[in-house]
Amino acid sequence: MIQFLRLFLWPFSFLYGLIIALRHYLYDRGVFKSEKFDLPVIVIGNLAVGGTGKSPMTEYLIRLLKDSFEIATLSRGYGRKTKGFLYVKETDSAKTVGDEPLQFKAKYPDITVAVSEDRVVGVEKLKEKYQVIILDDAFQHRALVPGFSILLLDYESLFQPRLLLPAGNFRDLYSQRKRADLIIVSKSPAHLSEKNKKKALKKVAANPNQPVLFSFLRYGMPYNTSERSSVKKEKILQKEDHVLIVTGIANPKPLLNYVKVNCDVVRLLSYPDHHDFTVKDINEIVKQFHALKFNKKYLLTTEKDFQRLKVYLKESVMADLPIWVIPVEASFSDDDRKQFASLILNYCSRRLN
Repeated sequence: MIQFLRLFLWPFSFLYGLIIALRHYLYDRGVFKSEKFDLPVIVIGNLAVGGTGKSPMTEYLIRLLKDSFEIATLSRGYGRKTKGFLYVKETDSAKTVGDEPLQFKAKYPDITVAVSEDRVVGVEKLKEKYQVIILDDAFQHRALVPGFSILLLDYESLFQPRLLLPAGNFRDLYSQRKRADLIIVSKSPAHLSEKNKKKALKKVAANPNQPVLFSFLRYGMPYNTSERSSVKKEKILQKEDHVLIVTGIANPKPLLNYVKVNCDVVRLLSYPDHHDFTVKDINEIVKQFHALKFNKKYLLTTEKDFQRLKVYLKESVMADLPIWVIPVEASFSDDDRKQFASLILNYCSRRLN
């Protein structure tokens, strides 16, 4: 059925590809204007629709740079109901600024987080006050010329058909990977064999001067959203635990597999990426939670999802549920970590000197 649907949609993907190719051609030829800035502007992006780990990589950059430079992050604010340029405050909601920018601000309150659908306008607003600007999900934003672009390619996607929308998941041409200053094969196995690494590098087919690094996801210690200190000391992800995972992310499979290794009973309630939770959704979540027939049970969600769920915690049927949030970080092998830090820090230092 899926193969038939893809075959049916392929002509639309072909037309979409022609439009995308023409757009890139016009930018490359200078027919469409691109703005370049003097300060370090680092762009993180991908070619597919979601699920490559852009948020963990943005946070990795924040941690790498925040103690050495005055930095700001700039996002589109996907899913927000507002328009224009806004500074993100900790008291904002996901509907105002988007879930990922709100997550960045919640975790790193001392840095500046802003949203703007027009990245050129956003950088113009920020450039006088900050030394380095990190742009989340802006690889396709050709109106802005990045100083340093990081392209994420999901490891598993390298070995799958690269079909454009709507038949597939790619929103841009695979050939556009050649524009990146650095390619990161994200969500790789933590212990990737040399044989499989060579297979992945062959699929990437990078330029000779294009570094390719491998990153993997690392899950942190879950924390409870309750303010009661006794609850915070509980140990979870134990073998006897019953867990309901609630996600609205592009690819919940890595999280599901991680929890299944640790717990006997795991149920997944998955919603689309950036899903705007409704009262009906909350009632279904509560229903699914109570269907777990065990005393030690809890709801587990991601930090991004929690930004959209937390509006329901005080005055709804969800208020008394034991909700735990699990952090996820991008990580590298020692050699790739050192090379990544060297590339980024050297670029920022050169541009500022």
